[in-house]
Formats: sequence, structure tokens, C-alpha cells
Amino acid sequence: MATPMTRPFPSFDPVSPPLAGGREVALFAGCPELLGTPFSYGREEEIYGEGEDADVVYRVVEGAVRTHKVLGDGRRQITGFHLPGDLFGFEQGEAHRHSAEALSDTKVLIFRRSAIQRAAARNAEVACHLWNMATRGLRHAQDHMLLLGRRSALERVATFLIDVDERLGGTGTFALPMTRRDIADYLGLTIETVSRTLSQLEETGALLRAGGRRVSLRRQRLRRVVED
Repeated sequence: MATPMTRPFPSFDPVSPPLAGGREVALFAGCPELLGTPFSYGREEEIYGEGEDADVVYRVVEGAVRTHKVLGDGRRQITGFHLPGDLFGFEQGEAHRHSAEALSDTKVLIFRRSAIQRAAARNAEVACHLWNMATRGLRHAQDHMLLLGRRSALERVATFLIDVDERLGGTGTFALPMTRRDIADYLGLTIETVSRTLSQLEETGALLRAGGRRVSLRRQRLRRVVED
């Protein structure tokens, strides 16, 4: 077995100060002993690579992160998008199975994995938080498997837009953090199919585009696409 690789991280301070704007650095509400170290990544900067030590866990504060795996034939499969509030990098084994990159200028909190495990062993509230996080991740993975296996391109893109909207606050209007190629590599489609499907949704009035990646959703119409 290959030895996991390591990369330098910012120094960890158990009494890290709050981020700018007074944001808390605790991992979970009510668990002030789990404090994170603020760190920033630039657009397209790698956060960790496949095979590196999984000794820290990350929480997105601002920006967005994608995780992906390069398949044997060179194709890229995006395995997840992580938005503000999301926790990522928590692996079952000792090494990361995927790579992670910042989609834009991104701020994260970094937590020692060992500290989280110790806290969970003595604090039922922390253990419950981790359990809920794991079950949400499992449910999302199951939903994504169904999406890839049984849904049309139109249904995949519509479901994806609804999911991103809900995770960004559910206002119906937002800027997509990811490119069309990212969406294609996540949904198992070609970039041409994603572009064509977005145009189709716009033509039917389910989606309005305001330049760049900013979109406004007509959620009832999008849901009809998914449910019909």
C-alpha cells in the first residue's frame, strides 16, 4: 500500500480568534471546544490531493469547493460540491480518496480530525452531529446514484439547480459557483448537453439567465420537470 502524502498546513491554534465579521469558529453549535483555524484558497487552488493524509477536516465559510476523482481513462468524475456551511474531507480511512479544489476564492475553517474524534468519544452532542452529517451524506449519495442511473438530462439539470438553490438559501436567484463543465462532470453529461439543457429550460420559462452564471429559477416549473 502506498504511503499517504502530506502537505504543509497553517499552524493550529486551539484558541483561534473569530473570523472577520465576528463569525464563530466552532465546528458545531454548543461545542466551543472544537475550534477551527481560518485559511483561504484562491480560485482553482488545490486544497488536498488524492492519497494525501486525511488528518484534517474542512468547513466552508465563503466560496465553494469541488471534490473529484480522475478515472483510469483520464476522465474526471466530480463527486461533490461543497458550499458555505458544508463539512468536507472527513474520510473513513487514513488517506483522501478524492482531490479537492476551490472553485473560487474560498475561506474555510480547518479542524484536526483527531480532536473531532476525541470530542465525539466524550460528548454525545458531538457524536449526534457527526451521525446526522453521515446520514445526510449517505442520503445525498443515494439520491445522486438514482439521478445518474434513472433520470434524463433535463431531469438531472433541473434537480441539480433546485438542490443548489436550496443549499444557497432557497431564494431562487443565485450565481452558480461552478462552470458548465463542472456540472457536466458531476451529472455524467457532456458540456454540450448541459448547455443545450439550460437553453431548453430557459425557453420553457423555468430558468432565467442574467449574464455570467447568475440565474433565477421558476421553481414550480422546475419541479414539474422533475416530477412529470
